[in-house]
Amino acid sequence: MEKHEISNTKLETNYKLENSSRESSAVKGFDLEDRTLRFAKDVRIFVRGLPKDTSNYEDIKQITRSSGSIGANYLEANESLSKKDFIMRIKISKKETRETIYWLELLKVGDKDLVELVRLSKEATELLNILGAILRNSSK
Repeated sequence: MEKHEISNTKLETNYKLENSSRESSAVKGFDLEDRTLRFAKDVRIFVRGLPKDTSNYEDIKQITRSSGSIGANYLEANESLSKKDFIMRIKISKKETRETIYWLELLKVGDKDLVELVRLSKEATELLNILGAILRNSSK
């Protein structure tokens, strides 16, 4: 499969992402590469505000890695040389999304910004659904 055929499976449609760091009524459209980058940045902004105690230290390291890996693997998928490589990278991106959801659930314990945690969890779930759709459509 040639690269231009693979890029057809990339979701070019703009997705709406409500960015809480801007006005709550402002909704911007992002392609999936931008959306995954924005998500990773939002996670980093969120964890900077968490207490730096023993229980959070490892969770913060893990969620920072997994949230960044979602977009990094999606970028790699879009640059893949074969359909098999594309599918593998999308699967990795999906796996990293599930891992990020797990770490977000762990961070819901305690006195944290639950509104932002819920928003990040919702966005991660939407990313998981999008990546699942890409995987289903690519495997046909």
